[in-house]
Amino acid sequence: MSASMTAVKPVGQAVGMDEVPDPQVPERAFRRTYTAKYKRDILAEYEACDRDGKGALLRREGLYTSLISAWRDQRDKAVLEALGRPAGAPPASAEQKENAKLRKQVERLTGELETARKVIEIQSKLSALLDQISTSSSDEQP
Repeated sequence: MSASMTAVKPVGQAVGMDEVPDPQVPERAFRRTYTAKYKRDILAEYEACDRDGKGALLRREGLYTSLISAWRDQRDKAVLEALGRPAGAPPASAEQKENAKLRKQVERLTGELETARKVIEIQSKLSALLDQISTSSSDEQP
């Protein structure tokens, strides 16, 4: 290595104006991920720009027009899905329907049990009254 060549910094470190960037590809490539907020903000900024501004934005952010198109499609699809959903609560699952059916059945059976208890109570009172009447009538006859 000659003394006239500028030292090259390792990958990941900042490079100054007078330094030559490292041309080597990093050892491990990584896939960039974007948050929904970032996508929304970039789309809004992109759509507000003129032709030259759009190119500058893409260069500044390191993006491609294909990403912008894909993000627009995602946004439009999400809007259509949201508009297509019926208002109100979502449809009940099979488990929720079964639970509702069983709750109704429990309520009905509880009502029937209360009615049966009342009938039994009335029958016992009637039986006691009839016993009392029959005892008093047998006492009156000589």
